[in-house]
Amino acid sequence: MAAARTMFEKIWQRHVVVDRDDGYTLLYIDRHLMHDGSAAGFAKLRERNMKLRRPDRGFATPDHYVRSDSRDVADIADPHHRKLVEAIRTNTAESGVTLFDLGDERQGIAHVVGPEQGVTQPGLTLVCGDSHTSTHGALGALAFGIGSSEVAHVMATQCLWQRKPRAMRISVDGELGEGVTAKDVILAIIARIGTAGAVGHVIEYAGSAIRGLSIEGRLTVCNMSIEAGGKAGMVAPDDTTIAYLEGRPFAPKSAEWDKAVAFWRTVPSDEGAVFDRDVSLDAASIAPMVTWGTSPEDALSITGRIPEPSTAPDAAKKDSMKRALDYMGLVPGTPLEQVPVDRVFIGSCTNSRIEDLRAAAKVAKGRKVVIPSWVVAGSGLVKKQAEAEGLDRIFRDAGFEWREPGCSMCVGMNGDTGKPQQRIASTSNRNFIGRQGPGVRTHLLSPAMAVAAAVSGHFADVRKLA
Repeated sequence: MAAARTMFEKIWQRHVVVDRDDGYTLLYIDRHLMHDGSAAGFAKLRERNMKLRRPDRGFATPDHYVRSDSRDVADIADPHHRKLVEAIRTNTAESGVTLFDLGDERQGIAHVVGPEQGVTQPGLTLVCGDSHTSTHGALGALAFGIGSSEVAHVMATQCLWQRKPRAMRISVDGELGEGVTAKDVILAIIARIGTAGAVGHVIEYAGSAIRGLSIEGRLTVCNMSIEAGGKAGMVAPDDTTIAYLEGRPFAPKSAEWDKAVAFWRTVPSDEGAVFDRDVSLDAASIAPMVTWGTSPEDALSITGRIPEPSTAPDAAKKDSMKRALDYMGLVPGTPLEQVPVDRVFIGSCTNSRIEDLRAAAKVAKGRKVVIPSWVVAGSGLVKKQAEAEGLDRIFRDAGFEWREPGCSMCVGMNGDTGKPQQRIASTSNRNFIGRQGPGVRTHLLSPAMAVAAAVSGHFADVRKLA
């Protein structure tokens, strides 16, 4: 009898082209997502007079460098960034890669567009020149970010050399409490295991609380796997996955659909499969979360207080806590609910889907923001659906700016940045020093919690606003 295998093991084995003696494996890549930062890969191919091996497996959209207040490329102030956005049009037209361009309602953040279009599917390998490619594992794919030289390698060969990671299972069981979302779940996980907790591993998220999440919630969880040090994050495909994919533009059709569904049902880990590491969390213990420091692991319940460095387990951690608190301008012992906020950003590949906007609008309805606040949908289709549901009117009536799709303030490389020492409540995935602009202080939280901050002027427990 064959040994029980994990989902990761099954997908990995199906894609091995050759195993090398030095521990590297050549993997076949099923899908390659590209964005405006992929220009370097196309340039490398031109230098070597090479063409894309499988342009039909490539899908592109501008997201990192586009403006959120305009769809006109000419409005991009930085000439280099403007050139990158223009280049994606030329490169895809010449190579035959499918492009979701500015002006196309399907354009948006690559990690929103892929699942939305049905490009992302269970059992596939998927790469992109962006660290948050782990997002796509929410649909049962093995998805991970790659560097610029690897982007060129995949373009040229449709394969990639990789060392095989280990498998880790993180189980979240029980029922999530009121006001607790997928964003709170992943922040709680990272606070528990640390930003190096999953280094060298592919994470499989399991347990009743994970199975109870929508695909959009699973996308949020898998998105931040990289922030826990993981190579990738995955959730086993199930009926929820199949229902989500049915009818999407690039999903299989007719008889091919039935064949695909039959295969997808074989992808989940076998009963009795052994993981290299297991971690468990109780869903009921998770509360709405907010980060306080300069790492995603610096997260606390909204009911908590800014920590004292003296409680650190060692001198190195104590020093890093002191430096983080100094950068963030925070005083130990201060209740999180008393920390003022200067600005709110709702968007990014973590939290810009329709479910996120619905949750935010529910809190915003009938209230007014007291600080500058933005909502940036993850794609033109998300924006269109939100407008059809009247969510944009709710946001505008509350005082939010309703902007165009793209990475926007998450990456701080498209003109959407904060000011030095400005404190931003952000639904994005990284609170690193300078991530949203030089000297900017970023706090990560859910869309509902971001609205609670926007209407309060400080961090607030969304459960008290209900």
